Amino acid sequence: MSPARLWGAWLALLDRKEDGLPLAMVRIFIALTVLMTLLDTLWAGVAEAAWIDVEFGGYRTLSANPWLVELLGGARPDVVWPLFGVAVVSSVLLAVGVGGRVTAFVCLQTFYGVVGLNMHAGGSYDELLSNALWLLVLSPSTATHSVDCRLRTGSWVGREPVASWPRYLFILQLMLCYWTTGLQKVSAYWTPGGDFSALYFIFQQPSWQRADMRWVAHVFPLTQFATLVTWLWEVSIPLWVLAFYYRLTEEREGRLRALFLRYDVRSIYAVVGASFHIVVHLTMNVGPFSYATLAYYPALFTALELRGAGDWLRAKLTRTAEEPVATP
Repeated sequence: MSPARLWGAWLALLDRKEDGLPLAMVRIFIALTVLMTLLDTLWAGVAEAAWIDVEFGGYRTLSANPWLVELLGGARPDVVWPLFGVAVVSSVLLAVGVGGRVTAFVCLQTFYGVVGLNMHAGGSYDELLSNALWLLVLSPSTATHSVDCRLRTGSWVGREPVASWPRYLFILQLMLCYWTTGLQKVSAYWTPGGDFSALYFIFQQPSWQRADMRWVAHVFPLTQFATLVTWLWEVSIPLWVLAFYYRLTEEREGRLRALFLRYDVRSIYAVVGASFHIVVHLTMNVGPFSYATLAYYPALFTALELRGAGDWLRAKLTRTAEEPVATP
């Protein structure tokens, strides 16, 4: 393909418009996860120990502070607690859709200003949430299902199409998260040639367990299979990217494209990923990791697909509720 055609294809991709429902759902879920992350630390009673410098009551010296904390004077109570309060309020406003990009930016800076104080007290989910907030700064995420939309149009549901490329960025961020995680699994416990015992040993670590997991020894082959599936799923994420490309260009011909569309490889990958996160959340204590990751998932689908799934679920629940109860 010539440079001119490549440039034209790139411009056409950026010019795509669509319903803003997926972005609105991502906005709501990300904001609620940010709120939960902050409040969980507060309710656990460790916020002061984790986020305040040892000089003012914390458990360690906090020297490499985020820029905003440094600008305001360091990890002192009179700096950290106001930032915490603004982060909580802005996450609530972002969830209900007030202020659009400005609220997302304020939430991003104050949230990272707090959780970025102590890398010992957080995890990769903090970066995942911060990246999502950056993308919301770039996104018209309050175009629908928001207070902003209600004030602007008189309706909670916006009808004006929004740019598609912010949603594509959410997809790309999620793909990179999974793929790079898989590429780092290079030990014999994960990869072919080893014994696929990684998940078994992870389940035996007290720092991760939600409950005693010694019973997993009785289903060791199952954990081996799960280890293999996890590794294959993560390292093959480029196939997921290809599936999205084929979905965007489904009007074109090609045997591989037809195969990917026929079996909806995109949705298969999504189901495997969601199942993985549900199992992780039920069996392991990994903080808000599963919530933070699943908050990206609405971006994987178009508004039509999301509404179709909602209609199917409502119909299913309605039929279940209307079914007569069997009597003896």
